[in-house]
Amino acid sequence: MGQSLAQNYIHIIFSVKNRKPLIHESIEQELFQYIGGLCKNLESTPLEVGGYKNHIHILCILSKKLPLATLIQKVKSKSSKWIKPKGPEYKNFYWQNGYGAFSISSSKVESFRSYIKKQKEHHQNMSFEEEYKDMLKENNVEFDARYIWD
Repeated sequence: MGQSLAQNYIHIIFSVKNRKPLIHESIEQELFQYIGGLCKNLESTPLEVGGYKNHIHILCILSKKLPLATLIQKVKSKSSKWIKPKGPEYKNFYWQNGYGAFSISSSKVESFRSYIKKQKEHHQNMSFEEEYKDMLKENNVEFDARYIWD
């Protein structure tokens, strides 16, 4: 076998430090596009980037050359530096430590894209904290609720 072939669809979620609602409507589309560009530059094809007020969702095809943790660290670091000069409210902008990342089937890509696009609607009925815990449970990820938000 001479080729190394991979197609790993990954759904990544992380929040603003302390889940502060700092992703304002005035900047969200620019932030989502910037994060998509970072993924693309890291050879992890972005399929959808979105979120709502205090968190981000990224659906991408993970690069076969880059570990997931490296992708997330670079996206968080560069996007945090990018947003800080955008206004005084972003001066102390940081992403929360940690993240959630889940592999998804290629047959579920379109439903996840739609889910990410509809974050504003979704969060009229459910908090980010509830959403995240539900995703962990759906993916059979064990967690201790006392430490999930550190």
